[in-house]
Amino acid sequence: MCLASSSPALHAWIHDESEDSSSRMETFPLHWVRLGPGIFQEQEKINAQYLDSLSVDRLLHSFRITAGFASTATPYKGWEDPTCELRGHFAGGHFLSAAALSYASSGNSALKNRGDELVAGLAACQQRSGTGYLSAFPPVLFEHLAQGKPVWAPFYTYHKIMAGLLDMYQHTSNSDALKVAEGMGQWAQEFMADFSTDQRLRMLRTEYGGMNEVLVNLAAVTNKDRYIAAAHLFEQPGFLDPLAARRDELQGLHANTNVPKIIGAARMYEVTGDRRYREIAEYFLAEVLVARSYAIGNTSLNEHWTTPANELKGTLAWTNAECCVAYNLMKLERHIFRWTADTRWMDAYERTLFNCRLGTQNDQGLKQYFFPLAAGYWRSYGSPEESFWCCTGTGAEEFAKFADTIYFRRNQDVFVNQFLASTLDWKDEGFVLQQSTAFPEEQGTTLRIKTTRPVLRAIHLRIPSWTTEEAQLTINGARIEAMADPGSYLSIRRVWQDGDTLRLTLPMKLRQEPLPGDDSIVAAVYGPMVLAGDLGAAPIDGPMRVIHSGDTVPKNLPHADSLPSVAAAQGGDATQWVQIESPSELHFTASGGSARYNLIPMYKVRDQRYSVYWQTQHSMQRE
Repeated sequence: MCLASSSPALHAWIHDESEDSSSRMETFPLHWVRLGPGIFQEQEKINAQYLDSLSVDRLLHSFRITAGFASTATPYKGWEDPTCELRGHFAGGHFLSAAALSYASSGNSALKNRGDELVAGLAACQQRSGTGYLSAFPPVLFEHLAQGKPVWAPFYTYHKIMAGLLDMYQHTSNSDALKVAEGMGQWAQEFMADFSTDQRLRMLRTEYGGMNEVLVNLAAVTNKDRYIAAAHLFEQPGFLDPLAARRDELQGLHANTNVPKIIGAARMYEVTGDRRYREIAEYFLAEVLVARSYAIGNTSLNEHWTTPANELKGTLAWTNAECCVAYNLMKLERHIFRWTADTRWMDAYERTLFNCRLGTQNDQGLKQYFFPLAAGYWRSYGSPEESFWCCTGTGAEEFAKFADTIYFRRNQDVFVNQFLASTLDWKDEGFVLQQSTAFPEEQGTTLRIKTTRPVLRAIHLRIPSWTTEEAQLTINGARIEAMADPGSYLSIRRVWQDGDTLRLTLPMKLRQEPLPGDDSIVAAVYGPMVLAGDLGAAPIDGPMRVIHSGDTVPKNLPHADSLPSVAAAQGGDATQWVQIESPSELHFTASGGSARYNLIPMYKVRDQRYSVYWQTQHSMQRE
């Protein structure tokens, strides 16, 4: 990090590695940040409209039937069908989280009221049980889990409901939601405490979501140690110990079963201070991002890590990169950034945000499940009332909280981490930071300060690893000679006056990134954006585009195309085969023999068949 002061002298900024919590980054309350005009605000509104289209009575149907109440509502289908063993995960969990986040992010009081209504219905169902238990399915599914009988993932669903209730408490101050969550936490602890260690560990082989995380969060909110003890009941030494020893034994594991466990470890470190959990989380995230991820910033094939580390050759398919995994990796990146102030975690967050989150929602607010990376495939979405996948739920949450990672603070300092049009209103300080940008169409951003009084503080600007040495900053029109290296922070400490304006210019460049394990297959990247080749029109509608069932892959899916070839040298520069046609419109072309392809950022792909990866011609000739 480079620190510029109002005097010509420059000072190196050194990160304080002490365990003193005052050295950690802190997030701003979500209601202090508002998105400005642009694609993220548009997508936030589309998501809110989708959530508002759902009926609370229909969401409550299976909960009421399970509790012994009558219900005349028509239940939703797919993973919320009354016969599905995951029912309730969206209806009582993700919906609550998304409603609470929408209220905090944009002041959407209509969704808050819907959330309050749903909490009241869940509280009535829990009271009817008399044990603290709450779910859309009866406790017999947990008995099946204990007996080793086939059952999908009862604690996974339980976690989602508890998390939704905690979000309603923390973001909307619904105290009833906390009471219901506490009852659920007590039931879970008492249930798990009845088993021997061996039996409990056998039960934990079945996906249990982030039960360790939500129990730690409950402990932090209530200041009750019993929930830390309960969280320990959901830990698996067989999974955590190799990571603590910095061993990658992830091959064969289900990706989204395990990322939430690491988020739980991250929260355990933050709440208890046990550094072993931090070491586990940091090693895991670095390993997955470097050795097991695709260019878009996500991982997995058929929901699993199917290959050894750094060996993704032959894995491009329809069933790549389950969207839930991206959501959870971003949560983990956000946690670890708070401890380290390392820009690489915000670079990674940005990569996933633009390439694997933005674009995965259509104009109706429907979400993707898989993110196909084989050539010739297209985006496909769940249906409005018949899917309710895990990725529908995490997507609904993600598109409700785009504002939560733009700004951070350390004491009085402000960190600008993402370049999204937005306004930070630091109410306690009378300090407003307004960010105006059309990024990434615009290669930079403008920050304007409104303050009730002159104030001395540092503003730290992320200088992404993808920018060039030509990056520059002006303050009130005057160029600042100091500039941090790409992949660090430029920090400006001065007395800020009302009306001060910072203009940060971040030139983008083309580069190519090989598929881990196969240098002959490459992706083109411009700034933080992965570029996709337009291979023609995708199916316009029907079951190939909107999947009207609980399935996650369209039926009768055709075989993928061969990767298009380009005249790129192995280890070469992307400018050998990609031409920038219009930086402001983000339009590019790629050359492959006699063929020529139009390229656009992956997040702009809508109705096209596409290819993210390309076969280099030199490797084809060698074969």
